[in-house]
Formats: sequence, structure tokens, C-alpha cells
Amino acid sequence: MTVVRAAITQTEWTGDQESMIQKHEGFVRTAAAAGAQVICFQELFHGPYFGIVQDSTYYDYAQSVPGPLVERFQKLAAEYQMVIVLPLYEEEQPGVLYNTAAVIDADGTYLGKYRKHHLPHLPQFWEKFYFRPGNGEYPVFETRVGKIGVYICYDRHFPEGWRALGLNGAEIVFNPSATKPGLSNRLWELEQPAAAVANQYYIGANNRIGRETEEFGDDAVTFYGSSYFVDPRGNYVGEVASTDTEEIVIRDLDVGVIREVRNSWQFYRDRRPDSYGPIAAP
Repeated sequence: MTVVRAAITQTEWTGDQESMIQKHEGFVRTAAAAGAQVICFQELFHGPYFGIVQDSTYYDYAQSVPGPLVERFQKLAAEYQMVIVLPLYEEEQPGVLYNTAAVIDADGTYLGKYRKHHLPHLPQFWEKFYFRPGNGEYPVFETRVGKIGVYICYDRHFPEGWRALGLNGAEIVFNPSATKPGLSNRLWELEQPAAAVANQYYIGANNRIGRETEEFGDDAVTFYGSSYFVDPRGNYVGEVASTDTEEIVIRDLDVGVIREVRNSWQFYRDRRPDSYGPIAAP
């Protein structure tokens, strides 16, 4: 498949889990009607971004992966012949929790999951209260639309994982996020395009929108959307999404460009892993 029609979403918290799930089921149907072949939702799509506070009641959002929520979207994937990347809160067993993305193929097959490796722990991003660090390396999933990787939110600040995904054959990497204003605004403009250039693949970066005041009161932050796709040359594919409006961003990605770019810039040939020892040192 040379051209893949890909979709990413940005939306605000509805106030309850079931209506949030139903909203995303609607996104699948809408994207399918527009011809999308793969869709990725925002980080922890089925709830608020509860990292704002440290509150054990939010452990109740955790799901088995695979499990009922994943199965619900497996049926949709099969019905609409769409690959779905499903970022959600995972419970492996009581007290063992991860920030995870399940990957479902277009026939509804559950292909596996990625667990977020890098966890922030600072005001309004108290993720180590909720998650263990990922322990599943950097898988790339063979899907009907090509080779897909996932790198979640804060992961994007660490170039090593982007490179591992490239070495594992990724053609499209999704970076679902929950990002607030501040220093991150500039990094949001820089990091994913830079990673796409350095690793010569497509990236879909999506962020939630809105302010979850009813959930967190004065602690709530304003998520600024601005979701986008970027190509292996570091160029935006189409326009960047708005900062405050619900959107399904749908773009055509020509994966043939990956070969063109890698033939012009031989970054993988010219790597020197024999000299990178300190990078992997604890």
C-alpha cells in the first residue's frame, strides 16, 4: 500500500467514561466515512487526564488489555475495516498499572500493545502515582496499512525510543498526548518534526483539548490540541489542527516517500552504534 489515509483525534473530556467511549466510537464511524484506514485516539482516551492530581479513585479507570474495552473496538475495526490505535489505562493485575496503547488490525485482530516507557512526575503530571514504566521494548506492528509504532506523550522527549522504532521498521509512529501550555508549546512544534527527519518516517501527534475544571477544579490545565501529521522530511502534512476545537485530522500519507528520503539521506547506513555505549549506560 503506497498511500495510507490516516486519522488522529483531539477532543475534550465529556465528564463520564461511557459517553467518552461512545464519542470515540463515533469518531471511527466518521473517519471511515471519509475513507480513513487507520485511526489513533488521544492519550488515555476513555477518561480525563487524571495525572493532574494524585487520587487513587482514578485507578478504577484501568482496563485489562486485551479485555472488554479493547474487544469493543475490535468489533468496530472489523466492521469498518480500519486499524485502530487505542491509548488506554491498563491493569495487568491489581496494583500493576500501565499507560498503554493497544493496536487492532483492520480485521479486528488484537495485535499487541505498547506501554509508555518514560513517566513524568511533577506538578500536574503525577504519572508515577498511576503507572509503572513500560517493560515491552519498542514494538512495531504489522498491520494491513503498514508497519505502525506508538510512542506516548512524554516519551517524545527521548530520542532513543524514536530511533528504536525506526530500527524495528516503523513507517508511521503515533504519538498520542495530553500536553498543557508552557515550555511544551515550542517543543510540540519542534520534537516530532525533528524525530520524523532523524528517523525518516511519518509521525501523527495528537493532543487533547479543553480544560477539565469540573473534574479537577483550580488544578485543571488547558490542553491545546494542535494535532498534526509530519512527513519523513519534517514537513507538516496539511494544516495543524486548532487549539480548542474537536477535530478528526485526516491526511493521506505516501509511504513511498520513506524510501525516497532514505535513499537521499543514508542515516541508517551511517549510524555508529559501536560508539554509542554511554547512551545506554545507566
